[in-house]
Amino acid sequence: MRQETDRFSSEKSESEKLEAGKAGEGKMKKIAVVGSINMDMTVTAERIPLKGETLRGDSIRLIPGGKGANQAAAMAKLGAQTEMFGCVGDDSNGSMLLQNLQKAGVKTEHIKICKDTPTGIAMITVAENDNTIVVVPGANGRADKAYIDEIKPYLMEYDMVVLQHEIPLETVAYVVDFCAENGIQAVLNPAPAAEVPMDVIEKVTYLTPNEHEAALIFGEGKPAEELLRQYPEKLIITQGSKGVCACLESGEILHVPARPAKVADTTGAGDTLNGAFCVRRAAGDDLKSALLYANTAASLSTEKFGAQAGMPSAEEVEEELSKGRIER
Repeated sequence: MRQETDRFSSEKSESEKLEAGKAGEGKMKKIAVVGSINMDMTVTAERIPLKGETLRGDSIRLIPGGKGANQAAAMAKLGAQTEMFGCVGDDSNGSMLLQNLQKAGVKTEHIKICKDTPTGIAMITVAENDNTIVVVPGANGRADKAYIDEIKPYLMEYDMVVLQHEIPLETVAYVVDFCAENGIQAVLNPAPAAEVPMDVIEKVTYLTPNEHEAALIFGEGKPAEELLRQYPEKLIITQGSKGVCACLESGEILHVPARPAKVADTTGAGDTLNGAFCVRRAAGDDLKSALLYANTAASLSTEKFGAQAGMPSAEEVEEELSKGRIER
């Protein structure tokens, strides 16, 4: 039973407060994110520890995260009208995360604040230009079907709904069904890796796994090109430093190489890519242009520390694209 003192956030984002004066407002389609909101406890070290090994860390920081919140922040920083739907605890971490999303320009008033449930936490170790992550879901587990039923009227106001796997998988499928029934584009970033039912794959507009997640969903040993041709302009496979690939309706395999980066922290790079891709597809870009933009944004995000803090603005991405280092 949901506690009576559970409540919704009532604060409006800075972008909503300044909506009337924001340049270009109303031209960008509206995007909703239904997903996780975590506090990242990030430790830096010389290297990733081995199993059973204890290492001395260099620093520890509390950084706003969660794949859902990360993607929402990326979209808002790139200029999209974005609202976050999810759950946080009635604790200091929850308050900090709501404030951070609002500062990024994300609407938060329908995020559920849950009594007697801690805000989700991700324990991250950053070393050797890579990271390891352990997630404790906390309030993210309260983003259940009952919560979705409460927010359905608000989801109807959006052109695109973006999901990940850090909330209950049955909730993800429930939202995908709702979107399919109501003609709303649905994007599923199936991370962390988990099996995805075939009917969910058929109903989503875009599925954006990395290579490991694609292998879990479709089976080991299947060539990427075969999978991509099976789902043209739906399946987008990210390949880290190798870039991203997809298949056009014509059957042509599209590979967009990654932009070389001076890597400081890869945390949130995949979320930046997904957010940027959704922003540009919602704005009407063709698949190649959207993936090039997304790759560039993701690469820029790795050059700064922190998931949301390192995400670039639209101006930064456009400036980098204007340099013409990768064919646009």
